[in-house]
Amino acid sequence: MKKKLHHQIMSYYAVFDPAEEGGYNVSFPDFQGCVTFGKTFEEAKEKAKEVLELWLEELASQRREIPLYHARPLIDEIRVAVPAS
Repeated sequence: MKKKLHHQIMSYYAVFDPAEEGGYNVSFPDFQGCVTFGKTFEEAKEKAKEVLELWLEELASQRREIPLYHARPLIDEIRVAVPAS
């Protein structure tokens, strides 16, 4: 009889940094070294999902612990007028 695999759905934070040449570099604070790139924000999100799933599969195959979701502060841009000098 085949053993049933259970999958748990988790969420992890991804950081999307605009690249100088265009597009977005993506990294994951919980997984140092897990990075990718996309030419558009949508492509970067798709590639981020793919690379993170592969990263997690590799951790599982090595029987390494997969970090659980941790609450993190939200980061946003605040635009302000800067006084002329």
